[in-house]
Amino acid sequence: MQLPLGIDFGGSGIKAAPVDLTTGTFAADRVRIPTPEASTPDNVAVVLEQLVEAFPGDSPVGLTVPGIVRHGVIGSAANIDEGWIGTDAAALVSGVLGRPVHVLNDADAAGLAEATYGAARGTSGLVVVTTLGTGIGGALVHDGTLVPNAELGHLWLELDDEVRGEHDPVAVHAESWAANSARERDDLSWEEWARRLTVFYRALEGLFSPDLLVVGGGVSKKADKFLSMVDVRTPIVPAQRRNAAGIVGAALAASRA
Repeated sequence: MQLPLGIDFGGSGIKAAPVDLTTGTFAADRVRIPTPEASTPDNVAVVLEQLVEAFPGDSPVGLTVPGIVRHGVIGSAANIDEGWIGTDAAALVSGVLGRPVHVLNDADAAGLAEATYGAARGTSGLVVVTTLGTGIGGALVHDGTLVPNAELGHLWLELDDEVRGEHDPVAVHAESWAANSARERDDLSWEEWARRLTVFYRALEGLFSPDLLVVGGGVSKKADKFLSMVDVRTPIVPAQRRNAAGIVGAALAASRA
């Protein structure tokens, strides 16, 4: 039986691998091709075709996109060409590859992977998975079922005097103020950044009352430097699948489509 193929389409690279769904691990070495400088749908489709040639067959393909995805149609474009907005990516890519294709948001794929194989495995109820990077991605998974397009990084956060910096406004855009890129831009210490993350994660607690918070993104491998200082009531843990999560989640979603 052929294994589903997961493809993770990001702003700098497009990565693919078949996934063994019994373990949630790659069944072959991952292949990566740089994202075209002009990351239009047509240009990316050419790269996807090249990637899939490395894994011949007719198994389903799961594709992540850094944007809102409704029924295969892209509704926003983060760090990719704006020509994706309004594109039926599922139909386009399926036509190019000659295989069934399921498209989902990149953070949603990561959330599905963490809930099924990673840090949230076996957790009942509502799990909120966030990815801290250039922006903040978010995924809601309830009893293993994905609730897509949460876009938690686009929340607005009200700041009180305790956390508000000298030049901070009363309200801030979550990912502009609390993403890992904001930590680097503002040269924050881990403790200073943890205070900002506390505001963000408390806002998520107030909205969703989750059973578990999972913190992903590349910076999660440094969780020991900041996560214990994030002061929330909900259990909060680092992601386990990290850079593999997008591919694994995409393949899993394709197998369920």
